[in-house]
Amino acid sequence: QGRLVESGGGSVQSGGSLRLSCTGSTYSTACMGWFRQAPGKEDEGVAQIDSDGKSKYAGSVLGRFTISMDNAKNTLYLEMNNLKPEDTARYYCRAGTENPTGRTPCVFFDDTNYVGQGTQVTVSS
Repeated sequence: QGRLVESGGGSVQSGGSLRLSCTGSTYSTACMGWFRQAPGKEDEGVAQIDSDGKSKYAGSVLGRFTISMDNAKNTLYLEMNNLKPEDTARYYCRAGTENPTGRTPCVFFDDTNYVGQGTQVTVSS
């Protein structure tokens, strides 16, 4: 089993909702993020959040997705509403630390121990 494990993916119709969760032994209470990989496309940062609640979203999901973290449960969430077919991808979480420059909330660890295997989200039209 991986150090970070995602759950909550599935198949929904356009306009539907899903809630993803991520937890594991390498969860970072400082900073966590969601990424996605669609077939034939490069990985995309979806959302990230730090322990102060500062967050950043990709423009394509702004207003539809909400990231949150419950450090008491060592769990990261991604609430996804009004899903579109273009949201279809493998979603995975990553752990990091707070960005000292402040330009983004997080700097993510490259070690694969801090990257989850992902959960598939499929949105049909």
